[in-house]
Amino acid sequence: MKIGFIGLGIMGKPMAKNLLKAKYELCVYDIVPAAVEELGAAGAQTCKSVAEVAGQCPVIITMLPNSPHVKNVVLEKGGILENGKPGTLVVDMSSIAPAASKEMEAALAKKGMHMLDAPVSGGEPKAIDGTLAIMVGGTQEDFEKAVPLFKVMGGSYTLVGPIGSGNTCKLANQVIVALNIAALSEGLMLAKKAGTDPRKVFEAIKGGLAGSTVMNAKAPMMLAGNYKPGFRIDLHIKDLNNAIETGDTFGAALPLTKEIQEVLKQLSAEHEGGSDHSAIAKYYEKLCHQSLKED
Repeated sequence: MKIGFIGLGIMGKPMAKNLLKAKYELCVYDIVPAAVEELGAAGAQTCKSVAEVAGQCPVIITMLPNSPHVKNVVLEKGGILENGKPGTLVVDMSSIAPAASKEMEAALAKKGMHMLDAPVSGGEPKAIDGTLAIMVGGTQEDFEKAVPLFKVMGGSYTLVGPIGSGNTCKLANQVIVALNIAALSEGLMLAKKAGTDPRKVFEAIKGGLAGSTVMNAKAPMMLAGNYKPGFRIDLHIKDLNNAIETGDTFGAALPLTKEIQEVLKQLSAEHEGGSDHSAIAKYYEKLCHQSLKED
């Protein structure tokens, strides 16, 4: 069975490569020719359009930046809806607004096509390792069809609820991650300003109640001054915009989310939008006139 894969960016490329390593027959497309060529060299069938992918693949994975990009690929002329066949399963692994997932699923259903929203968490390192956390919205039947693919790309995969639930779960994840990074930055800066070694603080608390996957991943980056993107600040801004919009729609108060969003926007305005979201630490460094980087 041919699997289509549309979107070969920081996350999509290693995810697609893992599917190839698992011996899946992959048809790939991206607007960046070099990314398509790289996957072709790895053994994928390269395609020149979304239509070419949709016309031959009963399962299509999309991994794109935001709601408008996915809606364009799925709904617009030359897209999956127009060129896919009844029974096609679209597995959107992008992080987008839940309302957009529901809109696309409704349109696809009219043509006898199916959809899962299945955003991921873990950033580039876990995409490379095939250990992403996958949060899924859709039917049990469609979920079970996609499980073999999820096993290749993820360390965990959970059916959260009906369509849109996967992206709602991802928004909650992104709120929690952003606030964790901010709390970590704030705590390490407190230690540094008080004359206590932040590295020792990290080692002392990581096994306690404050410890987390976020801390283990981001504290070493902050202490090394290494902000090479695993997940860019500008993408986190996009996710929190979707979270705030969803919160406003359903009456969920998100005061802390709105505060950290302003921090992220300020960093983006200072040309840090392409940095890893652990660069929230730079906001505290500027406030405190102190670097967290180890000497």
